[in-house]
Amino acid sequence: MGDILLIALYAFLGAAAAGLAGAMALRLLRHRSLTASVAVVAAVAVLAMLAGTLAVARAMLLNSHDLTVVTVVVAMAAVASLVTALLLGRRVVASSHRLALATRSFGDGGSFDAPAGPATAELAALSRELAATSAKLTESRERERALETSRRELVAWISHDLRTPLAGLRAMAEALEDGMAKDPDRYFRQIRTEVERLNSMVGDLFELSRIHAGALSLNPARMSVHDLIGDALAGADPLAREHGVRLVGERVDAVPVEVDGKEMTRVLANLLVNAIRHTPADGTVAVAAEDRDGAVTLSVTDGCGGIPDADLPRVFDTGWRGTEARTPPGGAGLGLAIVRGIVEAHCGRAEVRNVAGGCRFELTLPAASAGR
Repeated sequence: MGDILLIALYAFLGAAAAGLAGAMALRLLRHRSLTASVAVVAAVAVLAMLAGTLAVARAMLLNSHDLTVVTVVVAMAAVASLVTALLLGRRVVASSHRLALATRSFGDGGSFDAPAGPATAELAALSRELAATSAKLTESRERERALETSRRELVAWISHDLRTPLAGLRAMAEALEDGMAKDPDRYFRQIRTEVERLNSMVGDLFELSRIHAGALSLNPARMSVHDLIGDALAGADPLAREHGVRLVGERVDAVPVEVDGKEMTRVLANLLVNAIRHTPADGTVAVAAEDRDGAVTLSVTDGCGGIPDADLPRVFDTGWRGTEARTPPGGAGLGLAIVRGIVEAHCGRAEVRNVAGGCRFELTLPAASAGR
């Protein structure tokens, strides 16, 4: 037993010396290629075995021939280990180099394409994560470009829409001032109409800025969808009569919701006004509400003739004003953006799709809990 402990001690001392030398080498090479570090690790393993073997052999007083045999065997093992380590290191370094080149294009604003060729499990996992991040960044860049385009369009349209009524107001004011107006009362009525239009536009801009800034303050209260839609239909009825459009309430379930009544009334009013203005005379605008899987879906269906498929994803964007199939007579394209902002502030979603003869706007809101 004592001999075994002595052999273990000699072997440990020899291996420890090799391990210490290897640790120092790894510290010196920590900024060098991975190939060098892998080679050092393989060399340490072989040298530790060699040092331990030589220490034990000398302690056992082996003859020179046996000691030479042991040394040659260990040396051959060292050569095989080093060659394997170098091949492994070169393979890992090559994979890392390909990954670095792919990442460089990713950092320059392009998309990340996983490099071809075999790679270790860790590098393959890193490639998948970079590809997923690249997809998210590409989507974010596209969304940012779309928002920037919407902002530029909004500024251009707002400038145009403000310039027109302001020019009219200036002309009417000058005519009144010079005494050239033959019917001053008509001018006063027109001035009031233009001022109300400007006030509505400024109000929409203020509401949209609050939504984008996250400063929209809601005061939710439990109410019935039936009452909410009834109030909205009553408010839109005069405009519908003026345009010769029928307002119809279809399948309005008396389900409870917890919403800010004032803001949701504005949402429904925006949708109804848009629907009435884009539905031809003798057409129908239908409003419905139903409970679907624990959520309340409100819909407004018009007879506008439909929205081009290419425009459907942009309907709720700030500044969107449609194409020839659906071009508003006025406004700056803020109404539907406000609709989406208010609905999303209620943890809901706003969607639009084409139906026969027109389009349907759907608002999905969470139903009020039974305990409240």
